[in-house]
Amino acid sequence: MINGIVGRKVGMTHLYTEAGTSQPVTVIQAGPVFVTQIKTVDKDGYDAVQVGFEETKGKKVTFPEAGHLKKAGVGPLKVLREFRGSGNGIEVGQKITVDIFEPGEDIKVVGTSKGRGFAGAVKRHHFRGQHMTHGYMTHRRPLASGATGPQRVFKGKRGPGHMGDETVTQVGLKIVQVDAERNLLLVSGSVPGAPGGLVKILKAEKN
Repeated sequence: MINGIVGRKVGMTHLYTEAGTSQPVTVIQAGPVFVTQIKTVDKDGYDAVQVGFEETKGKKVTFPEAGHLKKAGVGPLKVLREFRGSGNGIEVGQKITVDIFEPGEDIKVVGTSKGRGFAGAVKRHHFRGQHMTHGYMTHRRPLASGATGPQRVFKGKRGPGHMGDETVTQVGLKIVQVDAERNLLLVSGSVPGAPGGLVKILKAEKN
């Protein structure tokens, strides 16, 4: 069985527990998705299930994509994603909804973090900064970036640069509520990315 689903982050809200405490949750519009291809080790080199998400107009997909989706027996879909694992018990064209999740289930969510543009070392890497008095004029600057011996900058050196817009996997999340009628998942805690961002919701691996 497939171990996840594709969705879009809607935003955050809160629920009240039976004890009367407020619990912050993230609302995700998850699925439905349609199985467009089942990959196997013998044919493709690895096991995976490819799914499509969000119906769209036929003119908005490329000709090869249109043929691929027509072969699977589904309409034009905007997003294609893969979930690693065996496709046993799954058929091409099958519709998968949020019913595969249950309240209280542990999950992880993969998304793209918000892009922050160019940022300095203090904001980007949480550098402490230097003294604000006694003649220091380098309060938020990272100073030298290269070593005098090798006379080059070591790979991975922390400094100013592009911040955010990276693939982030948020672990330790839990399903709070499943709304099958509206295809909604309410997840405890925060999910990477801005509202409207594409996310993958995966079942957490059991140790």
